[in-house]
Amino acid sequence: MEVFQDYAYYYNAFYQDKDYRMETQQVDILLKRYGNNIKKIINFGCGTGKHDIELSRMGYQCTGIDMSSMMIEIAKQNAENLKEHNINFSVADIRTYKERNQYDAVISLFHVMSYQTDNNDILSAFQSARNALNIGGIFIFDVWYGPGVLSDKPIVRVKEVEDNNYRLIRIAKPVMDDKRNVVDVCYEVLAIEKKTNETKTIEEVHHMRYFFRPELEFYLRESGFELLDNLNCSTLGETDYNSWTSYFIAQAV
Repeated sequence: MEVFQDYAYYYNAFYQDKDYRMETQQVDILLKRYGNNIKKIINFGCGTGKHDIELSRMGYQCTGIDMSSMMIEIAKQNAENLKEHNINFSVADIRTYKERNQYDAVISLFHVMSYQTDNNDILSAFQSARNALNIGGIFIFDVWYGPGVLSDKPIVRVKEVEDNNYRLIRIAKPVMDDKRNVVDVCYEVLAIEKKTNETKTIEEVHHMRYFFRPELEFYLRESGFELLDNLNCSTLGETDYNSWTSYFIAQAV
C-alpha cells in the first residue's frame, strides 16, 4: 500500500500547529461547567489520539474510537511514545458503535459530526453517543456552524508544510451545496520527496455539513438528549454570525 493513500499519513504534518492542549483545556472547562464529577470519557472520532493524551494527563480515563485503522495505529504509537498507557484505542464507526461500558461523557472534536452529512448518519451517531452514557452524562461536540459559514463563505486555501521526508502542499477548493447544507472540500496534495524530488499527487474530497441550532436540538431530542448550550469554539462565548464553529453541549436524559 502506498503510504499516501490514507489521509492519516499526512494528517499530523498539516495539523502540527493545531493547539490540542488549548482545545482540551476548553473541553475540561465545559465538562466541569455542565457535568458532575466526570471521570470516564469516550472520544468519538479520536484521530491520532492527541486530545485523548492531553485529557489523560488531566486525570480523565479515556477511550478513543475512529473508523480509520491507520489513525488508530498512529494514536497507539503516539500514546506509547509519551508513555500514556492507560488510554484504550480501537477501530469503530461512531454510527454503529455499541458500548457495553457506560461513560460519564462523550466528546467528539475537530468537526467529526460535520462529516455526518446525511440525516440518518447524524441521528445514528447521536444515538450511539446516548447509548454510551449514563443518565445525566454530558455530550460535547463541535461542528461547522451555519450562520458563520454562510456569512463568511469558504474560499480556496493553500497550505505548505514539511516533515522529515516530504514537502507537502495542500490546495483546498470548496464547492457549496445549498440543498444539503454541505461543503465539498476538494483536496489536492502534492507530496514532494526531499531526496529525489519525486512528486506524488493525492486527491480527496471531504464532505462537510454545516448545522444550525434548531436542527441539532431536534436530532438530540430524538436521540435522548437535552441541549444545554452552544458556544463559539474560539471564545467559549455566545455564538453569532461570525462564529464559523460552535461547541454543542447536551445532557443524556
